[in-house]
Amino acid sequence: MNKVLVTGGAGYIGSHAYKALRAAGFTPVTFDNLVTGWEEAVKFGPFERGDLLDRARLDEVFNTHQPVAVMHFAALSQVGESMQKPGLYWKNNVEGSLNLIEAACDAGCMNFVFSSTCATYGDQDNVVLNEDSIQQPINAYGASKRAIEDILRDFAAAEGLHHVIFRYFNVAGADPEAEVGEFHQPETHLIPLMLDAIEGKRDALTIFGTDYDTHDGTCIRDYVHVCDLVDAHVLGLKWLMDGKGDRVFNLGTGTGFSVRDVIDQSRAVTDRPVPYKEGPRRPGDCTKLVSGSTRAVKELGWSPTRSTLDQMISDAWRWHQTGHYNT
Repeated sequence: MNKVLVTGGAGYIGSHAYKALRAAGFTPVTFDNLVTGWEEAVKFGPFERGDLLDRARLDEVFNTHQPVAVMHFAALSQVGESMQKPGLYWKNNVEGSLNLIEAACDAGCMNFVFSSTCATYGDQDNVVLNEDSIQQPINAYGASKRAIEDILRDFAAAEGLHHVIFRYFNVAGADPEAEVGEFHQPETHLIPLMLDAIEGKRDALTIFGTDYDTHDGTCIRDYVHVCDLVDAHVLGLKWLMDGKGDRVFNLGTGTGFSVRDVIDQSRAVTDRPVPYKEGPRRPGDCTKLVSGSTRAVKELGWSPTRSTLDQMISDAWRWHQTGHYNT
């Protein structure tokens, strides 16, 4: 059975990809330093603990498992933190990814699926972003991801590294069977923060900014269900293994929801009040980010069937009630 090295496989998105790869007939091998991931999430294949900055450890793992491909999720990803500590993001995300790419090429593992981000586009309001939109990131997180995209292109030209890049928008929801889910410490994502507030695990959700130029004054984001997202990654892997060439795909629904929209739907799903308070804007936050994903639909045959606001919140609520990892 073909092995796939999944970096960050103990994290939120990586653990869901881990399960999807197993279902698709691959043997996923998680590589994670557990700084933000959870060993309990590694349920579907081998686990190798290590850091991307440790090239010797990477070489050891490639030699042991001889994967046919890499699926690269591991990264620091908090926008606010990247504004305050840009050096941390350039070192961890870019240097770590360079180590990984060089190790893969040296091992002859020439299929690479990369988890990028819509943050590479920056703040382009009232525009449906497609893969050809200009990339002008406004924070170190987005800039680090754009740099890794450039590195992949250089290694494609020099070494023949085949790659698919996915730029995706706000990921939400959880495994419908609640085997894995979204759990961060500290938590920074809207839906789990809101569900915590609903359950009384925190005093209130804070809405960061209510004076944006939107229909209700709050930020608008394009939400995609994590299971739809990882389905696209498996399709991208098969695309590469079929020899179809390097490609960039946006992943989103083309529909944006505001923070208040999410609050209203959460109230409907849980049948509970959502305690919240209003706060100032956060540095680095954009007004509106919405994806154009027609390329993924047309070329990969991707169908984001679970990415309704109701389904994403319902699956997240089920996980929230039953599936937290040990802390």
